[in-house]
Amino acid sequence: MKTRLAQLRDCLSTDLIERETPIRLALLAALAGEHLLLVGPPGTAKSELARRLRLAFRDAPLFERLLTRFTVPEELFGPLSIKALEEDRYHRQTEGYLPSAAFAFLDEIFKANSAILNSLLTLLNEREFDNGTQRVPTPLICVIGASNELPEGEELGALYDRFLLRCRVPPVSAEGFDALLNLRSTRPMEPDVALRLTRAELEQFREAARAVVLPPDVSALIKALRAFLETQKIAVSDRRWRKIVYLLQVSALSHGRMEVSVWDGWLLQHCVWEKPEQCAAIFDWYQSRLGTASASEPERFTRLVAALENQLEFEKKTRSQARDEKGHPLYVDHKGKPTAEAQGWKRKANSAQEPLFLAPPGRNADRTVGGEGMTRQEIRAYFSNNYHLDADWQKYVANENNFYFESTTLPPLMEPTRYSQLHIDGRVRQVYELSAELAAYSRGLDEQIQSVTSVVESHLWIAPGFSRPARANLELRREHVKRLEGRLTALHAGFLGLPRSEV
Repeated sequence: MKTRLAQLRDCLSTDLIERETPIRLALLAALAGEHLLLVGPPGTAKSELARRLRLAFRDAPLFERLLTRFTVPEELFGPLSIKALEEDRYHRQTEGYLPSAAFAFLDEIFKANSAILNSLLTLLNEREFDNGTQRVPTPLICVIGASNELPEGEELGALYDRFLLRCRVPPVSAEGFDALLNLRSTRPMEPDVALRLTRAELEQFREAARAVVLPPDVSALIKALRAFLETQKIAVSDRRWRKIVYLLQVSALSHGRMEVSVWDGWLLQHCVWEKPEQCAAIFDWYQSRLGTASASEPERFTRLVAALENQLEFEKKTRSQARDEKGHPLYVDHKGKPTAEAQGWKRKANSAQEPLFLAPPGRNADRTVGGEGMTRQEIRAYFSNNYHLDADWQKYVANENNFYFESTTLPPLMEPTRYSQLHIDGRVRQVYELSAELAAYSRGLDEQIQSVTSVVESHLWIAPGFSRPARANLELRREHVKRLEGRLTALHAGFLGLPRSEV
């Protein structure tokens, strides 16, 4: 089926300049039984796309109509049967009109008025038409709607929601203008009849698509997209989400796969925007998610590595009270030496933080001078007044026996914290587990990089040129992973190098 669809797609695209995306979306919409909205100015080949699309199917009549505010139901659904009216029956002659068409092109779709809106909604969604008292099935495969502008008013909101796929169709760019000027043929290349799809094949394909599996990574992608759209104030109905899932299933089966791929998610940008300018932001979001299994996976790895680095730095700087060989806590005495005694002595100082001395023995019986002690200057003055010898007072203040000490609780002797083997093993295990997660993530990146060539470049529905930025984005992620792996290696060595307790 993939080869056949690729041939049909390429045939329909012949001599259409810069219309690869809308033609692909149109063919996919027909396969999935959905409708495509083309938004763009007149003269951009929107009607030509619809005329070509019918050529991919056998026995697929096309209905075309330009809607205006004054369009009446007869123009879309057929005139009333005069014979039926004579028999008091309300019945339309639908042959050759929308209820009998397989494909339809409705230009200026949002000019639809209330007289035709209800019937049009039923026909688009249920593929049924209320003809008089009977609701009859219709052969409709796909409607391509076109508009120069988006709908305004709630009454057109339901009609807008019926178009699952939406695509902006701008004029040909400056790069493609030469090719446009050099076109010599305006007639499409019609596919061989044997190549065209039959209705039976289409129904069989659609039924088989419902068995295609939606894997966890794609499910996570869709959930994350829903959360992103909520932040962008873009509303997507529940019905639309269900249709999106089926569209992805159809995309997968068209490639012979029974499981949806994240690459099929490229289509999401054309399913969820409300305004054309939102498409670029949605596409950028999709590209940023390539190679991830959850919305915050790359950032989560970065945060976890940074948290472990902060923890290692903290544990390296942490200090604990030292202990002797018997496990007794150690303190620092007034000489700066370790001691197991918690109580000791410290040099007393006055309010100006000047160290104090005991009074000379001949000055006062209470050498503490009532607990006030004497400063260095006071000692010098005392010796100058009584002995007239500077050398004596200098010897006095240099003698530790003359220092004024008071009882105190000694400060603990601090040293780098020593960690138990259990603690270090736990930290190393954290690094190992995160490294294993990162390795699995890296393998997934490698697989996706390899699949850019095997899947993306041969994908039926992804626009040409996407593989290059996709590969570049994935390779940037892989470089980031390598840097994280280097940081984890340093963390492993860092935790192993922490001081260890002997117990």
